Order: sequence, then C-alpha cells, then structure tokens
Amino acid sequence: MKFGLRVRELRAQEGLTQQELADRMGVSVSYISKVENQKLQFGEYPSEKFIHKLAEELQADEDELLLLADKVPVEIRKRIQQRPEAFRAFADLDDEAMDRMLKAITRTKR
Repeated sequence: MKFGLRVRELRAQEGLTQQELADRMGVSVSYISKVENQKLQFGEYPSEKFIHKLAEELQADEDELLLLADKVPVEIRKRIQQRPEAFRAFADLDDEAMDRMLKAITRTKR
C-alpha cells in the first residue's frame, strides 16, 4: 500500500474530513490532499516529526507510516546499523522462509 492511500484510509476510519485533519496537523487542506493523492513535490515530503504527529492524530502505527513513506524508524535503523549482516540475510530470504523465521521468533518471545 502507498503512504497517501493509507493516510486517506486511516483518516476515513477516524471520521475526519481533510479540513479537520489539516486543522489538527497545523497544515493546509491542500497539503493533506497532496499527501493522500501522492502529488507531493520533492521538498514537500512529510518529515518524521509530521508522521509522528499524524500517527497520533489518526491512532495509527507510526512505524507502518514511516515505512510507507520510505523512512526507516529510528529503533529499526539503530538495529540495522548494529547488525547489517543479519538484516541482509533476512532480506535475502524468500517469503516462505521469512514466514517460518517469524513464527519461530514469535514462539521464542512467549
């Protein structure tokens, strides 16, 4: 899913208009429209601070929004920097192997 489409979906789930969300975010309604319609120019991309506030306003998962906006959440970035080889190996797995690994990790966390 694309960032803008997810923002639109979350805004609708919260029952907010673009104007109401813009007012809460302190931005113009045209900016919210550009975000939702994937019409942002290079210098207009949302900052991590904006996405953090957006996640709060929409009661959404901040990490999901950051990743959809092609921004790596801080905690994930730190772990990648600490163990790049582990993340490279994980990224090289096919979906089936990745699913098995996730199940194993989930069982271990319990």
